[in-house]
Amino acid sequence: MYSSRRTFLRQSLAVSAGFVGLSSYLSNARSIAPTDWSPTKQWLELPEGFTAKIISRWGEKMSDGFFVPNRHDGMAAFDVNSQVVLVRNHENSPTPTEFGPFKGDNVLFQKLAKANFFDYGSGEKPGLGGTTTVVYDEATQTVKEQYLSLIGTNRNCAGGLTPWNTWISCEEDVTPAGEGHETAHGYNFEIPAGGKGLIKPVPLRAMGRFNHEAVCVDPTTSIVYQTEDQGDSLIYRFIPNAPEKLQQGGILQALVVEGQHMLDTRNWEEQAIAVNQPLPVRWITLEDVEPTEDDLRLRGHAAGAALFARGEGMWFGNNEVYFACTNGGRELAGQVFKYIPSPYEGTSREKEALGTLTLFAEPNDTDLLKSCDNLTVAPWGDVVLVEDKADSHIRGITPEGNIYTIGRNVGSDSELAGACFSPSGQTFFVNVQNEGLTLAVTGPWEKLRQT
Repeated sequence: MYSSRRTFLRQSLAVSAGFVGLSSYLSNARSIAPTDWSPTKQWLELPEGFTAKIISRWGEKMSDGFFVPNRHDGMAAFDVNSQVVLVRNHENSPTPTEFGPFKGDNVLFQKLAKANFFDYGSGEKPGLGGTTTVVYDEATQTVKEQYLSLIGTNRNCAGGLTPWNTWISCEEDVTPAGEGHETAHGYNFEIPAGGKGLIKPVPLRAMGRFNHEAVCVDPTTSIVYQTEDQGDSLIYRFIPNAPEKLQQGGILQALVVEGQHMLDTRNWEEQAIAVNQPLPVRWITLEDVEPTEDDLRLRGHAAGAALFARGEGMWFGNNEVYFACTNGGRELAGQVFKYIPSPYEGTSREKEALGTLTLFAEPNDTDLLKSCDNLTVAPWGDVVLVEDKADSHIRGITPEGNIYTIGRNVGSDSELAGACFSPSGQTFFVNVQNEGLTLAVTGPWEKLRQT
C-alpha cells in the first residue's frame, strides 16, 4: 500500500528539539570501509558508530537482465508495501555506451522494443539516461531486486518525490531533435515507486522545456517547484490543473521578488541580498513553455523574474521549500535558499499574504560549504546536502543556519549525489557518481537528535 499524504507530511515535518553537543560528537569521525568492498578501500569518513554499505554498483546484473547503469544522481526512498523502494536517476547521454544498461556498444539494446524508449535514437544512438528502481530490505540491508524503470532520456540529473509516491525525473539537457535524436529533450517524467519494470515515457510538457535539475512538491497544494541548472537560472512553480495528475497540464510560473524587478540573487559582484532577510515573492505566468530555443529563462528574467546561480537540489520539508544554488555567493561556493509558501499559494488570494524567499546560508567559506548540490530534509528537521566537487562532503544545516559536517568522500574525486533518508529515518542513502555506487549509511541517528 502506498504511503498516505498524512505519512508524507509527518515524515517531512518532523523536527527534533535541538543539536546541542553535536560538534563534539561529529569530531570523533573515522573512515569507514564499506562492508562488501575491498577491506583496504575506504569511501566515506563518518562519525563513530556509523557504517556504510555498498548496496548497488555500476555493472551489476539486474533482475530484468540488464545492467546497473553508471552516473547515479538524484534519488528518493519510498515506502511501498512495507519495503524501501529507491528510484534513482542516471545522468547518462547516448555515449559512452558502457555507462548504459545494455553493456558496451549497446549489445543488449535490441532486447527492448522501440516503444520503451523516449528517444530511440533511430536505432543507433538511443538515450541512455533514465532511472532504475531498487527494492531494498531495510531489516536485512539487502537488495531484493532492481530494474530499469525509465529509458531513452538524456542526463537525468535530479528530480523529486511526490506525496502520491512517484518520482519526477528531470532531464538536464535541451538537445534538439535531429542528428540521430528522434525527439527534443529537456523534460520531466513521472515514475511510480510501486511500478514494476519500465514505464511508458510520457514527458510532462506543461512543466517546461529547459535544463531541469530538481523539483519538490507541496503536499497541501500539489504545486511543483523546480530548479534550473544554469548560471542565470530561474526558480519555477507548476500549478497542475488537477491535483496529483501532472500529465493533465497546468500553469508554469517564475519567481519574482516583489518590488525588485529582475533581482540578481547570486551575490557575485555585490551583496544584493542578505542572509536571513525574508523577501516577499510573487509569481509571473510564462508563455511558450516548450521553446525550440533554450530561452525560457531569458524571457522570464526580462519580464522581472529573479536570477539564481545554478539552481540544483530541492526538497520540501518543515512546511518550506529548500533549494541549493551551486555557485552562488562572492566566493562562488554556494547558497541555500528557503521559500515559505503563502497560505493562499497558487490562488487568487495569494496577494493578501505573499510567500517569502530567504537566503538561508551563504558562508563564502569552502571549509564550510562548496558547490552544494542534492539536498534533503532529515527526519529531525535539518537540511542535509552533498557537494558537487572533489573532496565532497555531506553537510547538515540546522534551522538556525549553523553548518556542520556529517561525512566526507575519501574514496574518490567524485561528487556525491542522491541524498535521502528511508521512510523510517534509520538509513541514509547516497550515491558516488563517477564510480556508480549507492551506499546505505546506518548508525545512531538518534544521537544527532538529542538535546
